Amino acid sequence: MDLVLRRGTPSAEGRSAEGRDEFARRVCGELSAELPDEDLGEDLSDALERYELGSKPRCEEVEYLDLVQEAIDRVARGR
Repeated sequence: MDLVLRRGTPSAEGRSAEGRDEFARRVCGELSAELPDEDLGEDLSDALERYELGSKPRCEEVEYLDLVQEAIDRVARGR
C-alpha cells in the first residue's frame, strides 16, 4: 500500500464544520487587518452585496472588491 503525503492545509472538504468556521474567521480577520476602515462583518458575501459601486475612487474600489472576492474564494477553497 502506498502512502500519499499531502502538504499544506487540509481542503475545505476535509475539515470539520468547526475547523471551517475557524478558518473563515481567520481569513476575515486578515482581510479586516488589510482594510481597517471597512465594516466587513463575518459574512464577506454580504459585504459585497452591501457595497455601493462608485462609493470609492475607481482604483480603491477595484482593489477592495478584488481583496474581498479573493478572501471569499480562499474560504471556499479552504486554504
